[in-house]
Amino acid sequence: MQIVIIGSGNVAYHLAKAFVLNNIPLTQIFGRNEKDLNKISEELKIPFSTEKLEDADLYIICVSDSSVENVSKLITKKDCLVVHTSGSLPKEILLGAYRKSSFYPLQTFSKSKELNYEKIPFFIETENEEDKKILFEIASKISKNVMESTHEKRKYIHLTAVFACNFVNHLFSRAKEISDSQEIPFDYFLPLIDETVQKIHEIEPKSAQTGPAVRNDARILQLHEQLLKDESLEIYKTMNHSIKKMYEL
Repeated sequence: MQIVIIGSGNVAYHLAKAFVLNNIPLTQIFGRNEKDLNKISEELKIPFSTEKLEDADLYIICVSDSSVENVSKLITKKDCLVVHTSGSLPKEILLGAYRKSSFYPLQTFSKSKELNYEKIPFFIETENEEDKKILFEIASKISKNVMESTHEKRKYIHLTAVFACNFVNHLFSRAKEISDSQEIPFDYFLPLIDETVQKIHEIEPKSAQTGPAVRNDARILQLHEQLLKDESLEIYKTMNHSIKKMYEL
């Protein structure tokens, strides 16, 4: 099977690497950023191009959500399968006479961070059973967690991921701003962060909640608010309000 990955960003890099490590041959990696493509090509030994899109049976589009529709127009072949890796877009966003699917890896990707690919869940949506079989077979060579998902459910999967990953990471950034302002090494907070994340492998998040809001400790909450201003203060108030509401305090 001839497979081409389109894109040169974080998802394209990690998906290409996962394919290579699991002996799934790639015909080409294609995109517009020659510098990034060249780096991927040199590391993973995959041919690349910024000009000519090779003929393939499967094209995997790994670009930003806003670019998927336009990039999909580059594929003019009819007898092929085209997938995108977006968590939110429908497969119908792909514009062409080819077969359309989604191939969503649920993970946060950064080129500088190594990943254990077999732990990454893949969610697949196809137009027919044959394409589902093809994508399940490929994904199952990479991951132990592969399941079918409709677009409607995938939207909620992505929304959950935003809360569980993107918002949490933003709170880490805000926390580091506070620690930096007092010249406290943020590394000192990593054991706390690690334990917080590890704990929800064993305990429901709601049961694992600690802190002044769930204790309804008004004195500490007021003290903290006096130390904050602007966006950080608004975040603090909003989060505590949400915690209190969840626990009916």
